[in-house]
Parts: sequence; structure tokens; C-alpha cells
Amino acid sequence: MTDHDITAASPATASHLSAPGAAPSGDGYVGDPAVRTAWDNRYLDRQQLWSGSPNGALVAETAGLTPGRVLDVGCGEGADAVWLAREGWDVTALEVSGVALERAAGHARDAGVTVRWVHAGLAEAGLPAASFDLVSAQYPALLRTPDSAAERALLAAVAPGGVLLLVHHAGMDTRPADDSGFDPADYVWPSMVTALLDSDWEVEVDEQRPRVAPDGGAGAHHTDDLVVRARRLR
Repeated sequence: MTDHDITAASPATASHLSAPGAAPSGDGYVGDPAVRTAWDNRYLDRQQLWSGSPNGALVAETAGLTPGRVLDVGCGEGADAVWLAREGWDVTALEVSGVALERAAGHARDAGVTVRWVHAGLAEAGLPAASFDLVSAQYPALLRTPDSAAERALLAAVAPGGVLLLVHHAGMDTRPADDSGFDPADYVWPSMVTALLDSDWEVEVDEQRPRVAPDGGAGAHHTDDLVVRARRLR
């Protein structure tokens, strides 16, 4: 979810696949209703939750990539999706909150770009396997499950030769549970994804770096990123 701060709300990213350019519909949501409600309520709390600018790590890490098909996991209000579309990518954007998707679709219309909107949880979305040249997950709030469903869904979506770009706030995975209900043990962190990589993958970047933070928006107080960029070889 674009520059999301998962400490302030619940879970994952989640599928109704709209026609390209069409406004998303809440009727076909696939995923945990409690997750959708939690994020809808958070978005309803503010007229604009995020900064409206693309995430810095996304801009930096895609600079040398040839635009193709991209999956934006947890698209929030659509800043990354709109930016990617402007850069020539064929964008599918997935989000659990119908409120966020409506805002994202409005921003895309204003920008004159086309995006396919998916209203679903990542693990439940039923996305076509091995079909995206880039899978971008920027600060995703993905719930951990015993079968590693979210981690496997991220990897399964990447086409041979394609790239998984996973960015998260450094240090959050080691924070203690707090009174807000945030417990790091409930969520997927980059190390859990890289632990599943086999010889079909090459890790091109796995590092902590200062965050290029957009001005304003929730989550702007985080100062360092964990950045993983892995390429699927076959």
C-alpha cells in the first residue's frame, strides 16, 4: 500500500478484476471482510491518507527496467500505479480497501492513464501465474499464514526474467507488540520472502538504505528502508 504504515491498522492487500480503465466495484471483493473493513475505516478517517507521490525506492529501482506488465501490490490511493502507467507500464493494481480504490481510480482518470483495478487479498486474488514483468510491493501489510500464502503469491506472480521489488520499513519486524494491536509476528517481512527463493532466482539487491520519503502522508516518519530486488531466472 503506497507508503503504508501497517502499525496503525490491520492486514493485507487484497479480487475483483476490473476492465482496464474502469472504476473498481466493491461487489466482487475476495478476501477477509474484517481486513477490508479495517482499511476502509482507516481511509475514511482522512480525505487523503498518503502523500500522493510515488515511493522513492520504486522510482530508483525501476530506472533501468524496460516497461512491461506490472502488479502493484497494495496500491492504496494509486500514486505508484499512476506513476508506473505514465512511465509506460501496463499496470494491474491490487488493494483490499474499496475506498482507496475509488480514490485511486479517480487519480488515474485525472492523469489520463489506464489501470486494471483488483479488489482482493493478494493470496485470494487468483492472479495469473508467472505473468508480470515486475511485481512491486511497497510497504505491504501482508498477513502471515502457516502456509506462507502471501509470500508464495508474490513469487508466483513474477514471469521468468521478471523482477520482484519488495520494500519495507527497516526495524519494524523486531519491534515488540504494542497497545494499538500491532504485532510484527502477524505480518510478512522481506526475510520471509527471500527465505523461499531457490536457484530459479537471483537476488540483485538486498540492503538497508535511507528512505527517500515523500512529503506528508502516514508513514513519513520512517527513515530507513529494507529493499529487496530479485529476478526470476526461469
